[in-house]
Amino acid sequence: MSVRKIIHVDMDAFYASVEQRDNPALRGKPIVVGGSPEGRGGVVATASYEARKFGIRSAMPSKRAQQLCPEVIFVPPRFPVYREVSQYVRDIFRRYTDLIEPLSLDEAYLDVTEDKLHIGSAIAIARQIKQAIRDELQLTASAGVSVSKFVAKIASDMQKPDGLTFIAPEQVESFMEQLPVEKFFGVGKVTAEKMNGMQLFNGADLKRLTEDELVRHFGKAGRFYYKIVRGIDDRAVQPHRETKSVGAEDTFPFDLTQIDDMNAELEKLSQKVVARLEKYQLKGRTVTLKIKYADFRQITRNQSLHAPIADFPTIFETAKQLLLRTEPDDVKIRLLGVTLSNFNEEKPETGQLSLF
Repeated sequence: MSVRKIIHVDMDAFYASVEQRDNPALRGKPIVVGGSPEGRGGVVATASYEARKFGIRSAMPSKRAQQLCPEVIFVPPRFPVYREVSQYVRDIFRRYTDLIEPLSLDEAYLDVTEDKLHIGSAIAIARQIKQAIRDELQLTASAGVSVSKFVAKIASDMQKPDGLTFIAPEQVESFMEQLPVEKFFGVGKVTAEKMNGMQLFNGADLKRLTEDELVRHFGKAGRFYYKIVRGIDDRAVQPHRETKSVGAEDTFPFDLTQIDDMNAELEKLSQKVVARLEKYQLKGRTVTLKIKYADFRQITRNQSLHAPIADFPTIFETAKQLLLRTEPDDVKIRLLGVTLSNFNEEKPETGQLSLF
């Protein structure tokens, strides 16, 4: 089998960069797209690099963003414009390959193992794509090039903004050994803390454990960790991938026993979900609440609404009502999750659910 050539392209601070491109008065200034410091539930969709220097990040509450940078400028999102630019970027990709897997409006995988223009070099193709985006759209993108999706995605984030990182086939395993566990797919704060507590800090540490040991400690994800630290990632680029749900969950350092604490966590999770919905420009009809109790018993409850929604108040209030239906008095909860799904009734104008 020939070695695959995978490129991950990630637009740099996409929404914010488009706003700064179109409005010269915003260039060089800390701006946030989405949210507002006034009103409840506003969250950051994207922050410019000038704003990120203050610690502002996506999904952060707007009030917190303003606390970190009082002079930050809040800009309302213009999703029709972002979709138009995103489609143009995808057209650039199509000059080289039809094997394109969109992840959101601002990033995608490309398989250029056999490219249309017979260039042969994935690095050369990535450079040409980046240059076309700069010349034709006056925007920048970062790219990661390697033999698998996982490594290409990690690589694209290594030299942002306007970066290009290549991880050669013979470098993949050593690259994975040096990678901090926090960078592994699916490793959030709680899992990272658990790993660190086991003296697992990077891929080399994970590599010391057998597959059975990893599964025992981390469930099904353990099989993924076992393969990926050895550079094994056979996942194909999927041109017709669709997003089925958007959600967020968190495992708590101590069990929740008070309804006010549970609602406070549901509020944070709902904010994260709204930020992701804004990024993917999606609306859904079904809100699902996930609960894991102290005894590891797990339940889900869901509510389907009459019309597609993506707003914080509706998602948060629905999650709270679902929680009440579980009779949360005298229980101990170690995990909560909120998910929005059933996007079928809110498709883009093209007639299919495409995120790029």
